[in-house]
Amino acid sequence: MFDTPVDAWYAWLGVSAAALVVFGVVTSLPTTPPPDAAGAAETVDAVAAAEYDTTAVRALDARAVDVDSQRIGLRNDAGTTHATLGYRVVPVGDDARLARVLRGAPPRTVFAAATAFKRAASAARAGDSAWRPAGDYLVARHCSWGDVDVTLVGTLDARPGGR
Repeated sequence: MFDTPVDAWYAWLGVSAAALVVFGVVTSLPTTPPPDAAGAAETVDAVAAAEYDTTAVRALDARAVDVDSQRIGLRNDAGTTHATLGYRVVPVGDDARLARVLRGAPPRTVFAAATAFKRAASAARAGDSAWRPAGDYLVARHCSWGDVDVTLVGTLDARPGGR
């Protein structure tokens, strides 16, 4: 007696609108999880805490990365995550010499002296952080030369050493 007749045009219009809203919500949900900044920070901290020169490589699921001396941020379609590092690191950005060391070259083959290596690391650490396109891998390399003892952090498109 008080039911809406099923042949009423407004009932069909309401059901159609509700179906479109549900379809829109379902298709807008992210299909991947947000990137794991905490896991990346743990990898970097493990390398920074090492007593000896060492390198760690971690696959990234991010489209952009923001590394400064005390923090790492990762971003993909599902969101942005940040993590604080337990150690001060040297973010490798535009410095081609630091990038060569990050990829595995000994610092003494890239820099003329340990003081030049120290200046480059200090300049990179003091620079402004910014979102950059992320490579496929996050690389953390702890290396020392003379009185310089640093952990370089950056991203690469290919795994260092071709492995």
